[in-house]
Amino acid sequence: MGSKRPRGGQNAAEQIARFLGVSVLSGAVLAGLALPAVGALGLAARGTMEGFDEIPAEMERPPLSQTSTILDAEGNTIAEVSFRNRTVVDLDQMGAVPQAVVAIEDARFYEHGAIDMQGIIRALSTNLGSGSVEQGASTLTQQYVKNVFVEAAGDNQELIAEATQQSGAAGLGRKIREMKYAIQLEQELTKDEILENYLNITYFGQQAYGVEAAAERYFSKPATELELHEAALLAGLVQSPSSYDPTLNPEIALDRRNTVLQRMVDNDEITQEEADAAAEQELGLDISEPRTGCTTAVDDSGFFCDYVREEILNNPSFGETEEERSELWALGGLTIQTTLDPQAQAAAAAAAREGAAETDPVVAAVVQVQPGTGRILSMAQSRPYGVDASQNQTVMNLNVSAGMNGSVNGFQPGSTFKPFTAAAALENGISPAQTYETEHEMTIQMSEFRNCENQPAGSGTWDVGNEREDEEGTWDMTAALAESINTYFVLLEQQAGLCDTVEMARSLGVTRGNDEELPADPSATLGAHETTPLMMANAYAAFANRGIYCTPIAITSVTNADGEELDVPESECEPVMAERTADTINAMLGGVVEDGTGAAVGLTDRDNAGKTGTSDERKNVWFVGYTPEIVTAVRVGGDAELIPMENITIGGQYFERASGAGVAGPIWRSAMIGALEGVTPTQFNDVDVPRADDDRDRDRDRDRDRDRDDDRGNGNGNNGNGNNGGGGGDSGGDVGIPDIPDFPDIEWPDSLGNGNGGGRGNRD
Repeated sequence: MGSKRPRGGQNAAEQIARFLGVSVLSGAVLAGLALPAVGALGLAARGTMEGFDEIPAEMERPPLSQTSTILDAEGNTIAEVSFRNRTVVDLDQMGAVPQAVVAIEDARFYEHGAIDMQGIIRALSTNLGSGSVEQGASTLTQQYVKNVFVEAAGDNQELIAEATQQSGAAGLGRKIREMKYAIQLEQELTKDEILENYLNITYFGQQAYGVEAAAERYFSKPATELELHEAALLAGLVQSPSSYDPTLNPEIALDRRNTVLQRMVDNDEITQEEADAAAEQELGLDISEPRTGCTTAVDDSGFFCDYVREEILNNPSFGETEEERSELWALGGLTIQTTLDPQAQAAAAAAAREGAAETDPVVAAVVQVQPGTGRILSMAQSRPYGVDASQNQTVMNLNVSAGMNGSVNGFQPGSTFKPFTAAAALENGISPAQTYETEHEMTIQMSEFRNCENQPAGSGTWDVGNEREDEEGTWDMTAALAESINTYFVLLEQQAGLCDTVEMARSLGVTRGNDEELPADPSATLGAHETTPLMMANAYAAFANRGIYCTPIAITSVTNADGEELDVPESECEPVMAERTADTINAMLGGVVEDGTGAAVGLTDRDNAGKTGTSDERKNVWFVGYTPEIVTAVRVGGDAELIPMENITIGGQYFERASGAGVAGPIWRSAMIGALEGVTPTQFNDVDVPRADDDRDRDRDRDRDRDRDDDRGNGNGNNGNGNNGGGGGDSGGDVGIPDIPDFPDIEWPDSLGNGNGGGRGNRD
């Protein structure tokens, strides 16, 4: 059958002349082509030859995406993350792959220029004879230019399509652009430099970019250790990674490998005997499963790894714009030293897993920080990090805010907020001996609270209740913290000032879980507004640090692929309360773990302090506690959906009613003991805390053997905002949020309460 000749019988020579005429002489044609800029490199095609006199520097040495390594505080690798699975290596570290690729892709690479005229003639002859495109004529230099544009396109499918367009005017324009850049490139780089760049940028299939990643992916070894038959297999993948994929098409891949070996013989790279011996070998695959992102993290540090990623993507220290920060992360090649303490991380992860099973309907989140430095020491959850929900995996970091890949709103902290009210009161000169006499329920006039604009914080009344009916009488600040008395802290907030209470929390870095500012409404003192475990841990660290608050940090140094040190954000520390205020809080919260709601989980071998918390309907239970050396915050509850934790099994233990002391407390204790093993105890600063002359000891003796979580105080909230519940005390009922004129049209999220406007105070 005769060969087909397009265009009225034009012969091969005429076809070549016509092609070359278009490629070299037709400035007018090029000027009419729309050749867009591609990706972050800004490699805009131009319409005339003069436009190609200078090529972008990125073409000579493209910024290739590489693996970044994240280290813990001791220099151990905790994760290797990448936008592309690639490790850049020198040409002499690629084994026999360069010779194999040259033999199969461009045998005359070292002989011709950027464009191989002999190859063009051969390809045209073959294609014209078959009537279809069976052979290409692109040199390795041209292929390299194309791959630079594809790399620059990132994951933008539209730009990738433009960079690989095969047909029509756009396809012709792409080929001409590649030729122009290739010609200029060969005037700037040596052949070896071009080949090295090509083998580091090209795609070998199975998420492997570059020779080194391909060697690890298919054979679990570096390229320098590849045997001849293995190097030939990789070289054969370049033309079509999917068609020659040895994991999917082993017989086709084997044939292709043997073709490469024979081409190496033809190109005088190996002898026929060597080729025959290599061809006798099986494929010999030793597949390493591709793992990218923070799924590569070890020691249950996936959530911390994710936080590091979010820190780089969000902190202006790593780039003024979001685009700059994204490019930095995507480019990779970073060595990131972090604050993660391996001992603390192991303890936190173990405590979370022991306290709540990964199959439980609720999740335990644990985070630890170091007072005085802001260093985040650990970050763990009871469910593993990952994207496979069928394996109970999650990538939602429940320790942090929405802007750092946390939950949408955060979680009500319950009575763990009360120390902020106490600190505001102390700062305003209110003595710890301040007493209030209350019934177990009381009704408050909302007009008696003033917001930060000195306006009434609400209208009508607010009914507030303690957990048990016998919790009535006279309380001082120490006893009220130890027993978590809601009525006391509502009155204390009223006297200290609503605005001052909220401002104290804000100065300690506490915002809502959606990163919005804490609103100034009376229910704040009972923990109605959602926040995060990391914020609560870091706020309490200021107490341990004698009133000095330090912003949290996770990164201590970053080095890029060129060995250059990048600027990293440092913790900023400032006093937010008097030393005596912090010392007094430490002493009073020491009473919580000594003989208060947290007595069952307090540490016995060193100074420690803490606070329990339980929110509305027992949907969140907390324990936030500390020593002078470390602060740990634990929150247990639902993730995407909050559920009441009543008649529930958590961590293999049945709970009629979950509480901060009963569920979160043991997790806290375990994490603290593990993190502090081998750490010499230090003491809080001693301070004399004034006490009222009352009989509170008898109440504590009376309650020692009873479950303080079994009963609830009540409060109907009859005249409050009928749309809102509030944060509970420590044991998990509801506290009504009153009608607040500043927020008359807000429909509060369900997580703020039970939606009936009523409230019951709770505690641990």
